[in-house]
Amino acid sequence: MLKDLKGVRHLHSSAMKQTVSELSIPVPWGEIRGKVWGPDHGRPVLCLHGWADNCGTFNTLIPLLPKEYRYVAVDLAGHGLSSHRHPGVFYSFPEYVMDVCRVAEALHWSHFSIIGHSMGGNVAGMFSALYPEMVDSVVLLDSYGFLPVDQKEMRQGMDEMFQFEKQSEEKKRRVYTYENAVERLSAANPTLSERSVHILLERGLVQVEGGMAFTRDLRINVKNIVRINLEQSLELQSEIKAPILVVLAEDGFEKFVGHNKKSASAIVQAYRDRKHTLVTVPGDHHVHLNDPEVVAPLVSDFLQTKVLTQPARPADEHTSKI
Repeated sequence: MLKDLKGVRHLHSSAMKQTVSELSIPVPWGEIRGKVWGPDHGRPVLCLHGWADNCGTFNTLIPLLPKEYRYVAVDLAGHGLSSHRHPGVFYSFPEYVMDVCRVAEALHWSHFSIIGHSMGGNVAGMFSALYPEMVDSVVLLDSYGFLPVDQKEMRQGMDEMFQFEKQSEEKKRRVYTYENAVERLSAANPTLSERSVHILLERGLVQVEGGMAFTRDLRINVKNIVRINLEQSLELQSEIKAPILVVLAEDGFEKFVGHNKKSASAIVQAYRDRKHTLVTVPGDHHVHLNDPEVVAPLVSDFLQTKVLTQPARPADEHTSKI
C-alpha cells in the first residue's frame, strides 16, 4: 500500500464522496505532490494535467469514474504544489516523462493506465511510446498526444530563458489579492468556468507577504526547446501498444494549434487508422473540469471495457529505491 512505501507520504485526508489523500513523492530537486482517490489495491491510473494547471483539474471528473481504480493525479514539476526545477533547467516533455518514471517507481507501479489532459496528454503519449510495456490504456482529453515543434520555437525558447534569468526576483513572483488572481486566471483561460477557476487556485496560489502568489514556475512559459517533427510524432505514436481513447472538444484545443493544424490532422488520422477510439464532445478545452458529466461516461466505459475486463497483471515486486 502507498502508506507503507519509504519516502512516499500521505500528508492529510478529507472525507468527501470518497476518500481523497494528499501525496508527496521525493525527487532530486524537492517533491512531486498530488492527490489520490480509490482503494489501495484498485487498478492504477495516473492522471496528468495540462500546461499551467494542476492536479485539481481532475477534482470533478474522478469522483464520476469507476470506483474499482486507484487514481493518482500529480502536480507536474513547476505546477501546483510540486517543487520547481533547479535554476537554469528547462521544462520539456522528456523531463516530464522521467518524472512519470519516478512516480511509478515510488508507487511500485509496473503497469498502469494514464489519463492526460492537454500537455499532460503529450506527456502520456511520449511515455506510452517509450515504455509501452508499462501502460494498460491511454485516455487523451482534448489532446493529440503529440504536437510537432519547429526549429524557430527551439531558439525562441532559449532566448526566452535568457531573458527570464535577467529578471529581478520581484518581477518573477508578483503578488496579488485573491480577487485579482481570480481575474488574471479567468482572463488567461476564458474557457474555465468560475467554479473551475476556484478549483485550480486551491493548488495554484500560495500565501506570501502582502497577498497571494501563483505557485507555478514562470519558466513553464518558455517555449519548448526539444524539437519533434511530424514524422517523429507518428513514429512514436506507432510504438504505443495500449488501447487509446481520444476525447476532443468541439471548441477545444484545435483552436490553439495554429500552424500545426495539418500535423494535428495527420496525427488524428493515424489514431483512426490504428483503430483507436476517437470521440468529439460538445464543450471547450476544459470540458472535463467544467462539465465532467459529458466526459465521464466515455472514460468509464473505456476503462471498464479495455482494462477491467482484462486479467490483473502481477504487482511489481521490486523494492522502491525512493
